[in-house]
Formats: sequence, structure tokens, C-alpha cells
Amino acid sequence: MKKVEAIIKPFKLDEVKDALGEVGIKGMTVTEVKGFGRTGGKREVYRGSAYVVDFVPKVKIEVVVADSIVVSVLDAIEKTAKTGRIGDGKIFVSPIEESVRIRTGERGEEAV
Repeated sequence: MKKVEAIIKPFKLDEVKDALGEVGIKGMTVTEVKGFGRTGGKREVYRGSAYVVDFVPKVKIEVVVADSIVVSVLDAIEKTAKTGRIGDGKIFVSPIEESVRIRTGERGEEAV
């Protein structure tokens, strides 16, 4: 199993959620986050004064999936979240050693 974490622009969340549903993802965790990457935030002007917004609002999606569908999940997120502009986000993939559904005691892929 793998954990896929995607940090995307907030307005892309519904599109990404729908695309993940099409590849068989039935559940996910979504968190509102703030951060910045290579660009170091963005410059804005308020009442004639320029200032830097260090932390840009983003959304983090987390899903744990079977190894067999990782590529489909990555493709779905990448295609739907992409605007072609700076700040589209990142996707990270990490191995998961074990998962347990607390209610039933199921383990492994059955728990996901």
C-alpha cells in the first residue's frame, strides 16, 4: 500500500475529488493548509503598499491506496489539479506498512 499526499489549489478540490472517485477511491482526508514553495509566496499590493504573502492557502488530500492503482491515482490528480501556472502543487507517495479499520479489526488493503 502507498499513501498519496497531494497539495493543490483549493478551487481544484472538487474536480480532483471527482477524478479520484472515477478511479475507485471511496474515501480521503482533506486538510486546509498554508505554505510556499520555490517562489516564496506571492506579492500583493494593498492601498499602494506592496507586501509579501508568505503562506499561500492550499488543500492537502491524503489517500491510502493499493500498489496496483497508485499510477492511476497520480495521473488523476496531476491531470485535474494542473492549471499550468505557478503554485499548482505537489504530490508525494510514501509506503504504508499496515492499516487497521478500528471498527472491524480488518487489516491491510481490506482496511482501506
